[in-house]
Amino acid sequence: MKLKQLPEDFQVEELTDITAGNEGPYVLYRLRKQGWSTPDAFQVICNRWQIDWRRISYGGLKDRHAQTVQYFTILHGPERNLTHQRIRVEHLGRVAEPYTSAQIRSNRFQLTLRALDPGRLLHVEAALAEVAREGFPNYFDDQRFGSVSNGQFLAKAMIKEQYQEALQLALMTPYEHDHSSAKREKAILRQHWGDWQKCQKKLAKGQTRRLVEYLLQHPADFQGALERLPARLRSLYLSAYQSHLWNRVLARWLETRCRPEQLLPVPLRLGEVPMHRHLDAPQRAELEALHLPLPTARWKPEPTDPRLPLVREVLAEEGLELGQLRLKWFRKMFFSKGERAALCRPADLAHEADADELHQGKRKLLLRFQLPRGCYATLLVKRVTVFKAPSQI
Repeated sequence: MKLKQLPEDFQVEELTDITAGNEGPYVLYRLRKQGWSTPDAFQVICNRWQIDWRRISYGGLKDRHAQTVQYFTILHGPERNLTHQRIRVEHLGRVAEPYTSAQIRSNRFQLTLRALDPGRLLHVEAALAEVAREGFPNYFDDQRFGSVSNGQFLAKAMIKEQYQEALQLALMTPYEHDHSSAKREKAILRQHWGDWQKCQKKLAKGQTRRLVEYLLQHPADFQGALERLPARLRSLYLSAYQSHLWNRVLARWLETRCRPEQLLPVPLRLGEVPMHRHLDAPQRAELEALHLPLPTARWKPEPTDPRLPLVREVLAEEGLELGQLRLKWFRKMFFSKGERAALCRPADLAHEADADELHQGKRKLLLRFQLPRGCYATLLVKRVTVFKAPSQI
Protein backbone atom coordinates (compact mmCIF):
# COMPACT_ATOMS: atom_id res chain seq x y z
CA MET A 1 0.00 0.00 0.00
CA LYS A 2 1.22 3.49 -0.84
CA LEU A 3 0.01 6.82 0.53
CA LYS A 4 1.04 10.34 -0.53
CA GLN A 5 2.48 9.31 -3.89
CA LEU A 6 0.99 12.52 -5.27
CA PRO A 7 0.33 15.70 -3.27
CA GLU A 8 -3.38 15.41 -4.06
CA ASP A 9 -3.42 11.90 -2.52
CA PHE A 10 -3.58 13.54 0.94
CA GLN A 11 -5.93 16.49 1.29
CA VAL A 12 -7.05 18.06 4.57
CA GLU A 13 -9.15 21.14 5.25
CA GLU A 14 -9.97 22.77 8.57
CA LEU A 15 -13.69 23.38 9.08
CA THR A 16 -14.57 26.33 11.27
CA ASP A 17 -17.62 28.42 12.08
CA ILE A 18 -15.64 31.62 12.60
CA THR A 19 -16.62 34.51 10.34
CA ALA A 20 -14.61 37.67 9.73
CA GLY A 21 -15.94 41.21 9.70
CA ASN A 22 -14.59 44.73 9.54
CA GLU A 23 -13.66 45.19 13.21
CA GLY A 24 -11.20 43.67 15.65
CA PRO A 25 -7.44 43.79 16.23
CA TYR A 26 -6.80 40.40 14.60
CA VAL A 27 -6.74 39.82 10.85
CA LEU A 28 -8.00 36.40 9.72
CA TYR A 29 -6.47 34.52 6.77
CA ARG A 30 -6.97 31.25 4.92
CA LEU A 31 -3.70 29.40 4.19
CA ARG A 32 -3.48 26.91 1.32
CA LYS A 33 -0.17 25.10 0.99
CA GLN A 34 1.53 22.12 -0.59
CA GLY A 35 5.01 20.80 0.18
CA TRP A 36 5.47 23.00 3.26
CA SER A 37 5.16 22.27 6.96
CA THR A 38 2.98 24.73 8.84
CA PRO A 39 5.91 26.32 10.76
CA ASP A 40 7.96 26.69 7.58
CA ALA A 41 5.03 28.31 5.77
CA PHE A 42 4.55 30.76 8.62
CA GLN A 43 8.27 31.56 8.57
CA VAL A 44 7.91 32.52 4.90
CA ILE A 45 4.93 34.73 5.77
CA CYS A 46 6.89 36.36 8.61
CA ASN A 47 9.82 37.07 6.30
CA ARG A 48 7.70 38.42 3.45
CA TRP A 49 5.57 40.66 5.65
CA GLN A 50 8.21 41.46 8.31
CA ILE A 51 5.95 39.98 11.00
CA ASP A 52 7.11 38.79 14.43
CA TRP A 53 6.22 35.10 14.96
CA ARG A 54 4.55 36.00 18.27
CA ARG A 55 1.79 37.90 16.46
CA ILE A 56 0.62 34.75 14.64
CA SER A 57 -2.00 32.42 16.10
CA TYR A 58 -3.22 29.20 14.47
CA GLY A 59 -5.15 26.07 15.30
CA GLY A 60 -2.89 23.17 14.39
CA LEU A 61 -0.04 21.76 12.36
CA LYS A 62 -0.77 20.41 8.90
CA ASP A 63 1.23 17.80 6.97
CA ARG A 64 4.10 18.86 4.71
CA HIS A 65 3.41 16.12 2.15
CA ALA A 66 -0.18 17.10 1.42
CA GLN A 67 -2.54 19.69 0.05
CA THR A 68 -3.84 21.51 3.11
CA VAL A 69 -6.19 24.35 4.02
CA GLN A 70 -6.11 26.03 7.42
CA TYR A 71 -6.78 29.37 9.10
CA PHE A 72 -4.70 31.77 11.18
CA THR A 73 -4.72 35.29 12.55
CA ILE A 74 -2.09 38.01 12.84
CA LEU A 75 -2.38 40.74 15.45
CA HIS A 76 -2.69 43.99 13.44
CA GLY A 77 -1.78 42.02 10.31
CA PRO A 78 -1.75 43.41 6.77
CA GLU A 79 -5.04 43.34 4.88
CA ARG A 80 -3.75 41.70 1.73
CA ASN A 81 -3.08 38.35 0.06
CA LEU A 82 0.22 36.57 -0.50
CA THR A 83 1.48 33.96 -2.96
CA HIS A 84 4.84 32.19 -2.64
CA GLN A 85 5.89 28.81 -4.12
CA ARG A 86 2.76 26.70 -3.45
CA ILE A 87 1.77 28.90 -0.50
CA ARG A 88 -1.40 30.98 -0.91
CA VAL A 89 -2.65 33.32 1.82
CA GLU A 90 -6.12 34.81 1.43
CA HIS A 91 -7.15 37.79 3.54
CA LEU A 92 -10.65 37.24 4.99
CA GLY A 93 -11.26 40.19 7.33
CA ARG A 94 -11.00 41.11 10.99
CA VAL A 95 -11.96 39.25 14.19
CA ALA A 96 -11.98 40.11 17.89
CA GLU A 97 -9.94 37.14 19.16
CA PRO A 98 -6.90 35.18 17.93
CA TYR A 99 -7.63 31.98 16.01
CA THR A 100 -6.85 28.82 18.03
CA SER A 101 -7.67 25.11 17.96
CA ALA A 102 -10.90 25.92 19.82
CA GLN A 103 -12.26 27.41 16.59
CA ILE A 104 -11.70 24.20 14.61
CA ARG A 105 -14.99 22.32 14.34
CA SER A 106 -13.38 19.34 12.59
CA ASN A 107 -10.98 18.44 9.79
CA ARG A 108 -12.18 17.08 6.44
CA PHE A 109 -9.95 14.56 4.68
CA GLN A 110 -9.70 13.03 1.24
CA LEU A 111 -7.03 10.34 0.97
CA THR A 112 -5.99 7.99 -1.82
CA LEU A 113 -4.44 4.62 -0.95
CA ARG A 114 -2.57 3.13 -3.90
CA ALA A 115 -0.94 -0.10 -5.09
CA LEU A 116 -3.50 -2.37 -3.40
CA ASP A 117 -3.89 -5.92 -4.66
CA PRO A 118 -7.49 -7.24 -4.70
CA GLY A 119 -7.05 -9.37 -1.58
CA ARG A 120 -5.63 -6.50 0.46
CA LEU A 121 -8.37 -4.20 -0.82
CA LEU A 122 -11.03 -6.56 0.60
CA HIS A 123 -9.21 -6.55 3.93
CA VAL A 124 -9.10 -2.74 4.01
CA GLU A 125 -12.80 -2.46 3.17
CA ALA A 126 -13.68 -4.90 5.97
CA ALA A 127 -11.51 -2.93 8.41
CA LEU A 128 -13.22 0.32 7.35
CA ALA A 129 -16.56 -1.23 8.28
CA GLU A 130 -15.15 -2.07 11.73
CA VAL A 131 -13.87 1.49 12.20
CA ALA A 132 -17.24 2.90 11.15
CA ARG A 133 -18.89 0.81 13.90
CA GLU A 134 -16.30 1.12 16.68
CA GLY A 135 -13.96 4.02 15.89
CA PHE A 136 -10.25 3.72 16.67
CA PRO A 137 -8.03 4.63 19.66
CA ASN A 138 -7.23 8.33 19.69
CA TYR A 139 -3.44 7.99 19.98
CA PHE A 140 -1.10 10.81 19.07
CA ASP A 141 0.54 9.71 15.82
CA ASP A 142 4.12 9.93 14.58
CA GLN A 143 3.83 13.57 13.51
CA ARG A 144 3.75 14.49 17.21
CA PHE A 145 7.19 13.00 17.77
CA GLY A 146 9.32 14.67 15.12
CA SER A 147 11.57 16.10 17.85
CA VAL A 148 12.39 12.63 19.23
CA SER A 149 15.60 10.87 18.21
CA ASN A 150 16.44 7.31 19.29
CA GLY A 151 13.64 7.43 21.85
CA GLN A 152 15.30 10.30 23.75
CA PHE A 153 12.90 12.97 24.98
CA LEU A 154 14.29 16.41 25.67
CA ALA A 155 11.51 17.13 28.17
CA LYS A 156 12.39 14.04 30.22
CA ALA A 157 15.99 15.26 30.51
CA MET A 158 14.67 18.63 31.70
CA ILE A 159 12.43 17.01 34.33
CA LYS A 160 15.50 15.19 35.66
CA GLU A 161 17.41 18.51 35.58
CA GLN A 162 19.88 17.15 33.02
CA TYR A 163 20.05 20.51 31.29
CA GLN A 164 23.22 20.03 29.26
CA GLU A 165 21.90 16.76 27.83
CA ALA A 166 18.58 18.46 27.02
CA LEU A 167 20.34 21.32 25.22
CA GLN A 168 22.44 18.86 23.23
CA LEU A 169 19.27 17.08 22.12
CA ALA A 170 17.75 20.42 21.10
CA LEU A 171 20.74 21.65 19.13
CA MET A 172 22.37 18.52 17.72
CA THR A 173 19.61 15.98 17.04
CA PRO A 174 19.46 15.25 13.29
CA TYR A 175 16.05 15.42 11.59
CA GLU A 176 14.88 14.00 8.30
CA HIS A 177 14.04 17.39 6.83
CA ASP A 178 17.11 19.33 8.04
CA HIS A 179 18.37 21.84 5.50
CA SER A 180 22.08 21.84 4.62
CA SER A 181 22.68 24.86 6.87
CA ALA A 182 21.16 23.06 9.86
CA LYS A 183 23.25 19.95 9.18
CA ARG A 184 26.38 22.12 9.10
CA GLU A 185 25.46 23.83 12.39
CA LYS A 186 24.91 20.50 14.12
CA ALA A 187 28.21 19.11 12.83
CA ILE A 188 30.05 22.16 14.22
CA LEU A 189 28.41 21.76 17.63
CA ARG A 190 29.12 18.02 17.78
CA GLN A 191 32.78 18.63 16.96
CA HIS A 192 33.37 21.63 19.25
CA TRP A 193 30.78 21.31 22.04
CA GLY A 194 32.05 23.24 25.08
CA ASP A 195 34.49 25.37 23.11
CA TRP A 196 32.00 28.19 22.72
CA GLN A 197 34.48 30.62 21.25
CA LYS A 198 35.33 28.27 18.40
CA CYS A 199 31.63 27.50 17.86
CA GLN A 200 30.88 31.20 17.70
CA LYS A 201 33.52 31.78 15.02
CA LYS A 202 32.29 28.90 12.84
CA LEU A 203 28.52 29.41 13.13
CA ALA A 204 26.57 31.75 10.87
CA LYS A 205 24.41 34.44 12.43
CA GLY A 206 21.13 33.13 13.76
CA GLN A 207 19.38 31.53 16.73
CA THR A 208 22.02 28.84 17.34
CA ARG A 209 24.86 31.34 17.33
CA ARG A 210 22.96 33.57 19.78
CA LEU A 211 22.63 30.61 22.15
CA VAL A 212 26.35 29.91 21.82
CA GLU A 213 27.11 33.57 22.56
CA TYR A 214 25.00 33.28 25.71
CA LEU A 215 27.01 30.21 26.77
CA LEU A 216 30.24 32.07 26.00
CA GLN A 217 29.20 34.56 28.70
CA HIS A 218 27.52 31.96 30.99
CA PRO A 219 29.41 28.68 30.33
CA ALA A 220 27.55 26.54 32.88
CA ASP A 221 24.05 27.97 32.49
CA PHE A 222 22.48 25.34 30.23
CA GLN A 223 19.13 26.00 31.88
CA GLY A 224 19.30 29.64 30.80
CA ALA A 225 20.17 28.57 27.26
CA LEU A 226 17.14 26.25 27.16
CA GLU A 227 14.91 29.13 28.24
CA ARG A 228 16.18 31.07 25.21
CA LEU A 229 15.03 28.48 22.70
CA PRO A 230 12.12 29.70 20.52
CA ALA A 231 8.81 29.32 22.35
CA ARG A 232 7.27 27.16 19.62
CA LEU A 233 10.18 24.69 19.86
CA ARG A 234 9.94 24.51 23.64
CA SER A 235 6.24 23.75 23.28
CA LEU A 236 6.94 20.94 20.77
CA TYR A 237 9.50 19.32 23.08
CA LEU A 238 7.13 19.31 26.05
CA SER A 239 4.09 18.14 24.11
CA ALA A 240 6.07 15.28 22.53
CA TYR A 241 6.91 13.71 25.88
CA GLN A 242 3.49 14.35 27.40
CA SER A 243 1.82 12.83 24.32
CA HIS A 244 4.08 9.77 24.53
CA LEU A 245 3.06 9.23 28.15
CA TRP A 246 -0.61 9.68 27.24
CA ASN A 247 -0.32 7.10 24.48
CA ARG A 248 1.14 4.61 26.92
CA VAL A 249 -1.69 5.21 29.41
CA LEU A 250 -4.28 4.55 26.68
CA ALA A 251 -2.43 1.43 25.56
CA ARG A 252 -2.38 0.18 29.17
CA TRP A 253 -6.12 0.81 29.51
CA LEU A 254 -6.86 -1.23 26.37
CA GLU A 255 -4.58 -4.05 27.50
CA THR A 256 -6.37 -4.28 30.86
CA ARG A 257 -9.93 -4.01 29.48
CA CYS A 258 -9.74 -6.12 26.31
CA ARG A 259 -9.18 -9.80 25.71
CA PRO A 260 -6.06 -10.68 23.67
CA GLU A 261 -8.09 -11.61 20.59
CA GLN A 262 -9.69 -8.14 20.67
CA LEU A 263 -6.37 -6.32 20.28
CA LEU A 264 -4.64 -5.60 17.01
CA PRO A 265 -0.97 -4.47 17.24
CA VAL A 266 -0.33 -1.44 15.02
CA PRO A 267 3.24 -0.20 14.47
CA LEU A 268 4.04 3.45 15.19
CA ARG A 269 7.42 5.15 15.05
CA LEU A 270 8.04 4.73 18.79
CA GLY A 271 6.74 1.16 18.96
CA GLU A 272 3.59 -0.92 18.56
CA VAL A 273 0.31 0.16 20.14
CA PRO A 274 -2.80 -1.98 20.59
CA MET A 275 -6.02 -1.10 18.79
CA HIS A 276 -9.39 -2.63 19.63
CA ARG A 277 -11.78 -4.65 17.48
CA HIS A 278 -15.01 -6.58 18.10
CA LEU A 279 -15.72 -4.99 21.48
CA ASP A 280 -18.58 -6.16 23.65
CA ALA A 281 -21.33 -3.61 24.32
CA PRO A 282 -20.10 -2.77 27.88
CA GLN A 283 -16.52 -2.38 26.63
CA ARG A 284 -17.66 -0.11 23.80
CA ALA A 285 -19.71 2.08 26.14
CA GLU A 286 -16.81 2.40 28.59
CA LEU A 287 -14.35 3.35 25.85
CA GLU A 288 -16.72 5.89 24.32
CA ALA A 289 -17.07 7.63 27.68
CA LEU A 290 -13.38 7.52 28.55
CA HIS A 291 -11.26 10.67 28.70
CA LEU A 292 -7.68 10.36 29.89
CA PRO A 293 -5.70 13.20 31.50
CA LEU A 294 -2.61 14.69 29.93
CA PRO A 295 0.03 13.66 32.48
CA THR A 296 1.18 16.68 34.47
CA ALA A 297 1.79 17.61 38.11
CA ARG A 298 -1.08 20.07 37.65
CA TRP A 299 -3.57 17.18 37.39
CA LYS A 300 -5.13 16.73 40.86
CA PRO A 301 -7.22 13.53 40.76
CA GLU A 302 -9.30 12.13 43.56
CA PRO A 303 -7.56 9.16 45.26
CA THR A 304 -10.35 6.91 43.97
CA ASP A 305 -10.03 8.02 40.34
CA PRO A 306 -9.73 4.73 38.37
CA ARG A 307 -7.35 6.38 35.89
CA LEU A 308 -4.77 7.22 38.55
CA PRO A 309 -3.25 3.70 38.88
CA LEU A 310 -2.70 3.53 35.10
CA VAL A 311 -0.92 6.89 35.06
CA ARG A 312 1.21 5.90 38.04
CA GLU A 313 2.19 2.59 36.43
CA VAL A 314 3.34 4.25 33.23
CA LEU A 315 5.28 6.94 35.09
CA ALA A 316 6.93 4.35 37.36
CA GLU A 317 8.29 2.63 34.26
CA GLU A 318 9.83 5.98 33.33
CA GLY A 319 11.36 6.34 36.78
CA LEU A 320 9.02 9.23 37.59
CA GLU A 321 6.12 10.18 39.83
CA LEU A 322 3.20 12.43 38.93
CA GLY A 323 4.49 15.28 41.11
CA GLN A 324 7.72 15.38 39.10
CA LEU A 325 5.97 16.32 35.86
CA ARG A 326 6.79 19.97 36.26
CA LEU A 327 9.65 22.24 35.24
CA LYS A 328 10.02 24.06 38.53
CA TRP A 329 13.03 26.19 37.58
CA PHE A 330 11.56 27.50 34.35
CA ARG A 331 9.27 30.53 34.32
CA LYS A 332 7.54 30.05 30.96
CA MET A 333 7.64 26.28 30.43
CA PHE A 334 4.99 23.90 31.74
CA PHE A 335 3.08 20.79 30.72
CA SER A 336 -0.46 21.38 29.47
CA LYS A 337 -3.41 20.51 31.68
CA GLY A 338 -6.47 18.85 30.23
CA GLU A 339 -8.07 15.63 29.06
CA ARG A 340 -8.29 13.89 25.70
CA ALA A 341 -10.97 11.53 24.44
CA ALA A 342 -9.72 7.94 24.27
CA LEU A 343 -11.81 7.13 21.19
CA CYS A 344 -11.91 8.79 17.78
CA ARG A 345 -15.01 8.32 15.63
CA PRO A 346 -14.83 9.40 11.98
CA ALA A 347 -17.89 11.10 10.52
CA ASP A 348 -19.21 10.67 6.98
CA LEU A 349 -16.77 7.83 6.30
CA ALA A 350 -17.05 6.77 2.67
CA HIS A 351 -14.82 4.99 0.18
CA GLU A 352 -14.69 3.97 -3.46
CA ALA A 353 -12.27 1.67 -5.30
CA ASP A 354 -10.94 2.03 -8.82
CA ALA A 355 -8.05 0.97 -11.02
CA ASP A 356 -4.76 2.58 -9.99
CA GLU A 357 -3.40 4.54 -12.93
CA LEU A 358 0.06 4.67 -11.31
CA HIS A 359 0.39 0.90 -10.69
CA GLN A 360 -0.67 -1.45 -13.46
CA GLY A 361 -2.89 -4.28 -12.26
CA LYS A 362 -3.37 -2.70 -8.81
CA ARG A 363 -6.30 -0.94 -7.20
CA LYS A 364 -6.62 2.42 -5.46
CA LEU A 365 -9.03 3.37 -2.71
CA LEU A 366 -10.36 6.89 -2.23
CA LEU A 367 -11.35 7.67 1.37
CA ARG A 368 -13.44 10.62 2.54
CA PHE A 369 -14.19 11.40 6.18
CA GLN A 370 -14.16 14.02 8.92
CA LEU A 371 -12.34 13.81 12.24
CA PRO A 372 -12.62 15.91 15.39
CA ARG A 373 -9.75 18.32 15.91
CA GLY A 374 -6.67 16.68 17.38
CA CYS A 375 -7.35 13.28 15.76
CA TYR A 376 -4.97 11.83 13.19
CA ALA A 377 -6.09 10.61 9.77
CA THR A 378 -2.84 8.66 9.45
CA LEU A 379 -3.91 6.55 12.44
CA LEU A 380 -7.10 5.58 10.66
CA VAL A 381 -5.01 4.53 7.64
CA LYS A 382 -2.70 2.45 9.83
CA ARG A 383 -5.65 0.80 11.56
CA VAL A 384 -7.31 -0.31 8.32
CA THR A 385 -4.14 -1.34 6.48
CA VAL A 386 -2.37 -3.37 9.16
CA PHE A 387 -2.71 -7.03 8.21
CA LYS A 388 -3.19 -9.89 10.64
CA ALA A 389 -3.52 -13.40 9.32
CA PRO A 390 -6.80 -15.19 10.19
CA SER A 391 -4.94 -17.75 12.30
CA GLN A 392 -3.68 -14.90 14.50
CA ILE A 393 -7.12 -13.38 15.15
